[in-house]
Amino acid sequence: MNKEIKLANPRGFCAGVDRAIDIVNKALDIYGAPVYVKHEVVHNKVVVNDLKKKGAIFVENIDEIPDNSLVIFSAHGVSSEVEETTKSRNLNYFDATCPLVTKVHMEVIKHAKANRDIILIGHEGHPEVEGTMGRHVNSKNSNIYLVQDEKDARNLQIENTREIALVTQTTLSVDETVAIIDILKSKFPNINLPKKDDICYATQNRQDAVKQLALESDYIIVVGSKNSSNSNRLKELAENCGCKSALIDEFADLDLEELSSCSNISITAGASAPESRVVEIAKSLEAHIGAKIMEHGEDKENIYFKLPAELR
Repeated sequence: MNKEIKLANPRGFCAGVDRAIDIVNKALDIYGAPVYVKHEVVHNKVVVNDLKKKGAIFVENIDEIPDNSLVIFSAHGVSSEVEETTKSRNLNYFDATCPLVTKVHMEVIKHAKANRDIILIGHEGHPEVEGTMGRHVNSKNSNIYLVQDEKDARNLQIENTREIALVTQTTLSVDETVAIIDILKSKFPNINLPKKDDICYATQNRQDAVKQLALESDYIIVVGSKNSSNSNRLKELAENCGCKSALIDEFADLDLEELSSCSNISITAGASAPESRVVEIAKSLEAHIGAKIMEHGEDKENIYFKLPAELR
């Protein structure tokens, strides 16, 4: 049986992740270790462990950071409270928040100032959602509601239905989010929708690639960490398209017996997974099952986000 391993395009790092990792690396080069990072800079075990070896220290609370230290906010963004606490302690800091997440933060601030109630579609407990909810401050005439799924959307009760705005977490499933938005639009016909989708270009592109590969594959491997929202969405999408899938950090995580009967295997990677790990897994699988590796689709992404001026 001729076996193939198809590598999805696009896959792996997006511009926001590239920028966040670059900020930590440049800060270490210029200022030296240690550099403190509020939360994992991106949700990937390989990346985080590599930065730890170079002198990055990851913390969950600003209180854990010693005086006169340098702190970096993760790509997922932080609340206004975290930012103000950092400033009040006169800590030197760089903001590695993805610009697409910052865009959502600005939308929340704008709608709150306009006294609109805000619906945020996202996953409770995710740092991006906590950061976005935490940008809704000092507004007596605006509320923010978290909606996680279609059930939440159907059950949501809002008194003032004339002034409602919608924002979303950037790393959601495109298809599931559309279904939730449809429910909200039918319940609240006057809802103020974002001019452009809040779901980021990289999330959309990687999901589109998986949809196509699911039609051609027996099995889809998603390279990424368990706490990566966009990686989990890729695995779920593959399975929803009827294709078996696994989310793994390394080759040892694979169930090789399950793969033994598969002739068409595809590999993609979440937006925070390094290409080096994709190549390592693909070559290990190639050696194990004697398959031919081939690229699938085109990577037309050419977006770049600038580093802070002090780090260029």
